Amino acid sequence: MTQHTRILLLVATGVFMSTLDSSMLNVALPSIMQEFTSSLALTEWVIMIYLLTITIMLLFWGHLSQRYHQGKIYCTGVLLFSIGSLLCYFAPDIYLLIAFRFFQALGASMMMAMGPAIIKSVISREHLGKGLGQIGIATSLGLMSGPPISGLLIRWADWRLIFLMTVPVGAAVYGLGRRILRNEPMGQNQADGRQQQPQFDLTGGFLWITAISLTLFMITHTTSICCSSQPSFPFMLLMLISVPLTWFLLVRHEKRQTQPLLPIDLFRQRFFSMAILSAGLSFCVLFFVLLLIPFYLRSVQQLSADQTGYIMMALPLCVFFISPAAGRLHDRFGAQIIATTGLALCFMALFLLTTIEATSSSWYIASLLALLGFGQAMFLAPNSAAALKHVKKQQAGITSSLLATARNIGMLAGTALAGLIFSLSFARLTGGQDMKDFNPQLTPAFMLALHHSFQVAAFLAGAGMAASWWRVKKE
Repeated sequence: MTQHTRILLLVATGVFMSTLDSSMLNVALPSIMQEFTSSLALTEWVIMIYLLTITIMLLFWGHLSQRYHQGKIYCTGVLLFSIGSLLCYFAPDIYLLIAFRFFQALGASMMMAMGPAIIKSVISREHLGKGLGQIGIATSLGLMSGPPISGLLIRWADWRLIFLMTVPVGAAVYGLGRRILRNEPMGQNQADGRQQQPQFDLTGGFLWITAISLTLFMITHTTSICCSSQPSFPFMLLMLISVPLTWFLLVRHEKRQTQPLLPIDLFRQRFFSMAILSAGLSFCVLFFVLLLIPFYLRSVQQLSADQTGYIMMALPLCVFFISPAAGRLHDRFGAQIIATTGLALCFMALFLLTTIEATSSSWYIASLLALLGFGQAMFLAPNSAAALKHVKKQQAGITSSLLATARNIGMLAGTALAGLIFSLSFARLTGGQDMKDFNPQLTPAFMLALHHSFQVAAFLAGAGMAASWWRVKKE
């Protein structure tokens, strides 16, 4: 086994652990709520603190990778993640569980930020797509295989094993990583002592945290506010003013910095800005499906949790087989054709999902999920490779961090938008009822609300397809 293969396996394992963990806890929330007798609003923070911390911190680690060794940051992240997982297993109450999840997310964000940057540092430009295709397998499988694995653990054992199962793997990755990565020259500034090291932009960091936090807070609370019988219009007005204002202040500040936290100059380059935009839209569309299809299978088709998990596995299985080929195709044909074709397949899958019926066969639903997985696999690795290929080596950490940030924002936005659109449509069609009131007589209203949601998702996939095609043609 070559050194590059060992590094690929290390990075893929760490990325898989961190993304798997982020998708496993959704199924466990009812069990956690029951054990700790906590409210739903409080229990949801077990998920939200993880996603919020990762989204905020990715850019910080990307910036620090210009000063410190990427391999060391990655290994430290694996260690923090493993310790955090062990602490979560022993958490005696909901508040400490949330605190330990924050600690765990710090490590996960370091792994997510450094993974693609390490691949960029050790693999030649000609084979970058192939390498990121391997990482794409780990990322996609982690995000999409979490729910069925979590369901099996909860059914046959205990929800705490969700945290414990990653501890021995994390310990092994940390030990091997320290030995394999420490001698690889990657990321950090190699200048001598006479050259000034990059200074950290504290003001930019504060504005970045504020902007991301307010944006995610607005996205995740819009559904409950709009669906409330007494919407909080002052709150909505405050959010509509404060969120754009904070982003404006951030961009204005970063433009004036010689060493900005947020690389505004990169966003001025079309190959980069379109890669970021299409990445966010692709994951937004994906999470429309991951949120709503399980409700359709469980509530309308009356399938068991195990049967639902088997059908949902069609998506990650397709990703597993297609991602390596997509990376190689990028190396030969470039991202404009391959990545855009992937999003076109996503658009086709979502368009067909707008036509499903309450009696559609399980095989047909699984085939549409497989088509969506095919499109996601064709898009992910080529898009990441296209963004990383044209940046300077010292910018690889920031670039991969921004790609991961776009994906996380896409996940949160997709979940919030899908819930908002479906809830509003279902309430309008049923005279104000909620999904908790569902019964077979409400199936026609459910299907119409589902179709409306997937129509919006198809539109977003079309927008992502256009953004992907508009990237720089010559690669």
